[in-house]
Formats: sequence, C-alpha cells, structure tokens
Amino acid sequence: DYCAKQQAKVVHFSEIRFIGSLEESNLKQVRAYAEKLNIEVEIGIRSICPSSKMFDAKAGTAEEQLGRMITSAQTVGSRIVRAVLGSADDRKNGMLESHIEDTVRVLRNMRSRVMDANIKIAIENHAGDMQGHELKTLIEEAGRDFVGACLDSGNPLWTLEDPHVTLETLHPYVLTSHVRDSAVWQVPKGAAVSWVRMGEGNVGIDSYVRRYAELCPGRALSLESIVFGPRRYAYRDPKFWDAYRDIPAWDFQSFVELAERGKPHADVPWEQADQATIERNDLEASLRYTKKLLGIAEA
Repeated sequence: DYCAKQQAKVVHFSEIRFIGSLEESNLKQVRAYAEKLNIEVEIGIRSICPSSKMFDAKAGTAEEQLGRMITSAQTVGSRIVRAVLGSADDRKNGMLESHIEDTVRVLRNMRSRVMDANIKIAIENHAGDMQGHELKTLIEEAGRDFVGACLDSGNPLWTLEDPHVTLETLHPYVLTSHVRDSAVWQVPKGAAVSWVRMGEGNVGIDSYVRRYAELCPGRALSLESIVFGPRRYAYRDPKFWDAYRDIPAWDFQSFVELAERGKPHADVPWEQADQATIERNDLEASLRYTKKLLGIAEA
C-alpha cells in the first residue's frame, strides 16, 4: 500500500527477510496483492559464493539456496533472482578472483534449472566486492544468457570506482538496479564516502540517472535509499592496496577526481532513534527529486 501510494511500478525485495518468508502461501499472497496494485515484484538472496565470508552455510549449499529462490521467483512472479558474491572482506588477501570462480561454478551448476524456469540471475556489485569489469567477467564466464547485473550506483565508490564507469561497463548486462546518491571527498589519509539523499552528493547522479534511462530501457530504476557514512579509504597507506591491486590506474584516477571536487558530509550512524521515520523521509525526498529529474508527474 505504501509503495502504491508512492506510484512505484516495481518493488524489489533484495533479501528473503524483507518479503517475510519463502513459504508458498506467503509468496502467493504477496503476488496476488501486488497484482491487485499493478506492482511488479522482484526478489533476491544474499551470497551464493560458498567461499565468501558472507555466505550462510547453515541454509544449505549455494545450489540448494539458489534452487529455493528459483522456485520462489516462479511462485511470486519475479523475472529475476538478485544475488551477491559477498563484500569488501572478500577482496582481502588477493582472494577475489577465487571467489569469482566459485560463484561462476555455482551459477553454471544451476544453468538448466534457471533456464527452465524462464528467469535470470542478477548479480549485484555489492558492498565493495567487485568493480564493474570484475562483475562483467563473472557474468561472461557464467553465461549472459541466464546471468546479468543488478547495478548498484552507491557500491562502486566502495571499490574506488566512479559510478559512471560502472554504468558504462555493465549497462549491456543490466537486469535491474539499486540507485542512490553518494558524496566522496578527500581526507588526510585518502578519501571518505557517504551515501546521501538523491541530489545531495557530488558524483553527478543527475547525469547517471539520465544515462541509465537511455542505456537500460525497460529496466527498473529502484531507489535503494541508504543514508549512511562516512566510510574511509586510506589509499595513501601502502598496506591499503593489498586488497585493491587489480584496480586500473585510470579508473582510480576518476575516483580521485570526484573526491577532489567533494565537500565533507556529517557523520550519519547506521542506526538512529526513530529509524523508520528517518528512512521514510529520506526515501520520499529522493523519490520527489528523481521524479522531477525524469519529468514524472506526481499524482
């Protein structure tokens, strides 16, 4: 009801906990009500990489977990299953390439099941795990006939990447998206990154959104409103680069140029008093901004 009031066309449940459960009765109820409101549903899961620190082995093998999601997607009417490799922790000790290989192996094992279900797996560039070119490699190696991207505009900065570079790299593979604005600025040891309301950052979110609409027609532009930060990247410390040695110099330079143009933002904790009200206010402000940007009239 809330999303319908906001004139949303797609509601994206990126994790199981957000849709409540994968019980068939729950999914059928969600589907029926969404169809009544003329809203499309997308669902997702967290890590499907068995070697990632984020992977939950207690929930079964990666193939078992993904299999449940495929069945659930068919039940709820989702055309995709969003999934992730992991987080920035998986870049440590030069292990990212190995994690990509493990994720590709899981996806290949599930190819026939995904194809038979007539859905696709949308892998997100998530929480600092992969830059755009790394996710492109994963998709190509797994098979772009059934694997694509859930393109997040805020996470590239957690890999020292300009979001515009990520978009230009991944747009042919995009199945869905997470969109939010970001601020990045210089600090003595490197750079700091905060996620902010749409229009309050310095990464050129207006041109990003317009370019996304141009390059990815028919794909959902889903606002994932997270106001949080700053997160600091001490790239002037040689030890910092142990997890980032695969980053192209030209790509990093684009990130640095963003930071040079940025101004500091106040520290916003992950959890605050009356968090639900704060999050709704942030989301609604971002919705108003984005609708105006795209020329979408309010009802």
